[in-house]
Amino acid sequence: MALINDLIEKGWLKTPRIIKAFKKIKRIDFMPEDSKNLAELNQALPIGYGQTISQPLVVAFMLEQLQPEKGYKILDVGSGSGWTTALLSEIVGEEGKIIAIELVKELRDSGEKNTSEYNFVKKGIAEFICADGSKGYEKEAPFDRILASASALKIPLAWKKQLKIGGRIVTPIKTSIWVFTKNSETDFEETEHPGFAFVPLITNNK
Repeated sequence: MALINDLIEKGWLKTPRIIKAFKKIKRIDFMPEDSKNLAELNQALPIGYGQTISQPLVVAFMLEQLQPEKGYKILDVGSGSGWTTALLSEIVGEEGKIIAIELVKELRDSGEKNTSEYNFVKKGIAEFICADGSKGYEKEAPFDRILASASALKIPLAWKKQLKIGGRIVTPIKTSIWVFTKNSETDFEETEHPGFAFVPLITNNK
């Protein structure tokens, strides 16, 4: 809890519902057995297959930019260990839905298992899909929000198409976190927050 209190004190965590989710959903439950002792470190840590569980500061910043609300439908791209999926599931509640999309099957399976500990899968709030997240997930579109936890070279067009008007995408592009707000089918407001590091987004494109 010291880590969360530090994020609050330094202004990374601000919104009460996001803070509440951080306090309830324990990062340690989404980490490999051999690194659970590092759960309170404010850094990205490996979870296998070349992927990481994101740095808590970065997750806090991205969720504050995303501003998820109760009842929202959210696409969580590159769901990895399931930590962001569980945080989002806690925030959207039983009226909401999180589609967690992960290309690495082993991570999809472990993310689903980790998130199941909080009953979000059983309640139908979180659904885990093994697929190429860069293509979005047409079946459940449109989304209120789209969150990506891996860095693309540019924003996939599919995400823009599958977002509701008034919706928001928060995604790393290269070494910046970008926020895209959809004002109309053709008009997006863009904000860049530079100075971050992410693993690359894995796609099926050769």
